[in-house]
Amino acid sequence: MSAGLNSERDVNPSQPTTEKTIADFDPVKKPKRNKFAFACAILASVASILLGYDIGVMSGAKDYIQIDLKLSDVQVGLLVGTLNWYSLVGSAAAGVTSDWIGRRYTIVVAGAIFFAGALLMGFSTNYAFLMVARFVAGIGVGFALMIAPVYTTEVSPASTRGFLTSFPEVFINAGILIGYVSNYAFSKLPTNLGWRIMLGVGAIPSVFLALVVIGMPESPRWLVMQGRLGDARKVLDKTSDTKEESQQRLSEIKEAAGIPQDCNDDVVRVQKKSHGEGVWKELFIHPTRPVRHILLCGIGIHFFQQVSGIDAVVLYSTNIFEKAGITSSDDKLLATVAVGFTKTVFILVATFFLDRIGRRPLLLSSVGGMVLSLATLGFGLTIIDHSNEKLPWAIALSIAMVLAFVAFFSIGMGPIAWVYSSEIFPLRLRAQGTGMGVAVNRVTSGVISTTFIMLYKAISIGGAFFLFAGFATVAWVFFFTCFPETRGRTLEDMEVLFGNFISWRSALKDGKKEEEVHGGNDGQIQMETKA
Repeated sequence: MSAGLNSERDVNPSQPTTEKTIADFDPVKKPKRNKFAFACAILASVASILLGYDIGVMSGAKDYIQIDLKLSDVQVGLLVGTLNWYSLVGSAAAGVTSDWIGRRYTIVVAGAIFFAGALLMGFSTNYAFLMVARFVAGIGVGFALMIAPVYTTEVSPASTRGFLTSFPEVFINAGILIGYVSNYAFSKLPTNLGWRIMLGVGAIPSVFLALVVIGMPESPRWLVMQGRLGDARKVLDKTSDTKEESQQRLSEIKEAAGIPQDCNDDVVRVQKKSHGEGVWKELFIHPTRPVRHILLCGIGIHFFQQVSGIDAVVLYSTNIFEKAGITSSDDKLLATVAVGFTKTVFILVATFFLDRIGRRPLLLSSVGGMVLSLATLGFGLTIIDHSNEKLPWAIALSIAMVLAFVAFFSIGMGPIAWVYSSEIFPLRLRAQGTGMGVAVNRVTSGVISTTFIMLYKAISIGGAFFLFAGFATVAWVFFFTCFPETRGRTLEDMEVLFGNFISWRSALKDGKKEEEVHGGNDGQIQMETKA
């Protein structure tokens, strides 16, 4: 029977060769998640614990520092917020450093600098000494914030890039939770000793970070930029889902780096500048329309992430809970642990949806929830502020809204800011472009965290959160109008999505229509051939 069928096919050349079997109709099996890329993303993202731990531990340590060193509210605000300003130096230097010595060793630099800063904070004898230590630690934080998402993005395959690139935010939240737990654990020690141990313990993740880098490969995109195609090919083979994807990624990176496709030597001479020369001019002085749109989105998402008040809630959670009616120090610290636990759980949930649902739906849902929870928190705190008696329902509402706010933030805005900004910049602009995003993130965070105490004393604690709700509303409109979906796109294919600003939908539809027209014509020709 089968021989007859085969012979019939042989003598009947007009029969189409596109016959399908039952197996052809089976759903396409998704490739298994690449374990090597997964491990690389985890190891690189450990760098983000440095910032998370500092945010979490300073939330509680600042109260003991204020008592021990007899500081004013303004001094406390400067102590807490200026690390974000100092991190600008680190993030700016990290862009150039990572193009010079590579992404991998830049992570080592981040850990070494923060290690020194954490030890100095732990041994600080006065306010001036502590501020110098914060400066050193801030540079390390800036390095870590910039390099972790860049490295993870460049190593990750397109199918799981959102999942893997969200890891830095996961580790920031893990660091915050560890910092909160550290506050509670060391709160029983004498005041002058407790806060120093809280801050000094931050040196431990730095040591671990320097050790794990030994097991990490260099970024394949940086290797190509240096002309090391052989090394890049080996890394891509390990971090891609299939051999074909590895070859495609290498081809696209070579094109972006200006290397001819027929050039396949292990080491080639790269004519293009690869240490940041001319990048700032292309970003700010003579940007193309796509680059201008990308820059707006990359900087805008970091600005709105911080101006919505997340660092105010995390850093000053003890103050907020005190305003809400919690007076016991232990209860306030336990409440902050609940905040850290909530943030960590929901960021873990978000990592599994980034590549399934997409960036836009998660981002818009997240920011919408943030607007609602911030406005309700402002309402609850205003009621408590204007009441002469204790209102249990208002206290419960305020605490619930703090937890709801950090949950909504962590499900979308938190991880997507890092994922989106690190994947949209072209290869030649990625290090500096991502560094600019981090700089805006830290400046905005520095302004909010430095001035929050003065802000809520000027317009009331409820008024401060109504203000944050207003910023979050503007953010939702901005994201809805200007942000195209990037899920499933290769890094080298990002520029085609940008350049039309608020008209990106119509441009995308036109592109799809052209593809459908070409596809339809092909199908029509096949039908005619078959007839």
